[in-house]
Amino acid sequence: MNIILFSEKPSLIPLEDERAKHILSVLRLKVGDSFKAGIINSSALKCKIDCIDDKGIHVTAEEGEDLSELYPITLLLAEVRPISMRRILREAVSLGVGKIMLVISDLGEKSYSDATIYKSGEYKNIMIDGAMQSGFSGLSEVSFYSSVDDALKDVKEDNRILLDNVVAKGHLSSFTLKGSSVLAIGPERGWTDRERSLMLSNGFKPALLGKRILRTETAVVAAISVALTRIEDK
Repeated sequence: MNIILFSEKPSLIPLEDERAKHILSVLRLKVGDSFKAGIINSSALKCKIDCIDDKGIHVTAEEGEDLSELYPITLLLAEVRPISMRRILREAVSLGVGKIMLVISDLGEKSYSDATIYKSGEYKNIMIDGAMQSGFSGLSEVSFYSSVDDALKDVKEDNRILLDNVVAKGHLSSFTLKGSSVLAIGPERGWTDRERSLMLSNGFKPALLGKRILRTETAVVAAISVALTRIEDK
């Protein structure tokens, strides 16, 4: 953790809380020490440990600068196996993606949208973990769609990019991204011709990350990383 996040300004962190365990066992802090914290989607906090007792860690928290800023990048992402989605969500938030649109693709498993990771709310904790790794407090906005057709109704971004090694010729690194951008990344089995045609007819431009076929989780990190280097005035 490069920052410890809370939903609101803390005064007591119970000993059974994973954050308290991190403070005491990993950071090895004691009374009088301070640590970097923040409020989710809000400001930084400087927390000073006032007391440690059987109730937990008592702290005084002072608010600082806003740490919630995210980049104007949206992922239009085909649903994949939950084990892969855990990695994707953590890394996407860590990299500062503003929005994530999760889509059931034509070749995707319909059951993915009903996975425990979503029903239990686990995905939110994974995203918080990604934000804490980044040292910032902003969490990507997540929305769910039953198909690409459904998702396209909500696409408003200025730059629309289809990451695909079937129809694309030019590399993402050659793009200049001014304003907001959406990156469409397919499932392990790829987009169907129907989905490609649909996105192309809705203003998406095809782009490559290279000649190799990548896992979805690898493509996400690579695409975001390249896109961040192409954003003007970021």
